[in-house]
Amino acid sequence: MRRLPAGVRENGLSIAFGLLFVAALVAQSVAGWHDHNNLQVADGRATAGYAEYVTSADFAVDVVENWQSEYLQFLLYIWVTVWLVQRGSPESKELGKEGSESDKDQKVLQYADEKSPRWARVGGWRTSVFSHSLCLTMGALFMGSWVAQAVAGRAAFNQEQLGRLEDPYSLTQYVGSADFWNRSLQNWQSEFLAVGSMSVLAIFLRQRGSPESKPVGAPHESTGVSG
Repeated sequence: MRRLPAGVRENGLSIAFGLLFVAALVAQSVAGWHDHNNLQVADGRATAGYAEYVTSADFAVDVVENWQSEYLQFLLYIWVTVWLVQRGSPESKELGKEGSESDKDQKVLQYADEKSPRWARVGGWRTSVFSHSLCLTMGALFMGSWVAQAVAGRAAFNQEQLGRLEDPYSLTQYVGSADFWNRSLQNWQSEFLAVGSMSVLAIFLRQRGSPESKPVGAPHESTGVSG
């Protein structure tokens, strides 16, 4: 069997999930388009073309409301695992290592080596920012997608309001509405459940070869160990 090129093999995870993302997004757009038009016909309204649908607020809000919940999940999980541990979970740090750890443990400043990122070595604000860059980026992506959800959701909501000959909402009114919070919270609760379940199930269950699992023969109480 012919081996994959090194660039593909070494980046297989990001390439695979990138392709899955594009495929799922296209499939969602097609299914959403048909569902939208079925509802339009049922209400006696004109149907939309595919291009019209994928550039509409209806499609945008369906996409970004899921994005913001995913980024919120990762933001919270990255941050809380600095301070909280779960005995027996490979998703947790080892017991007793709660907190941001020492400069030596984190290989920053004088403990950095020649292969360490430059901002881990230079000190000052750059090392401080780089030390929290993952949470900062996830937080920015969450807030950006949440704002996009608010804007797109308001547009879609107001279309329904006008169709019922009711007054449209301002952005402030919409952010305080049941529709906005229903869209947000129905995604948040599922993300919290999934992450919590993974943390606990990985204590007792295994997947051979996965870094998200402990080694098959590792004791249940082993913490912070991946296989």
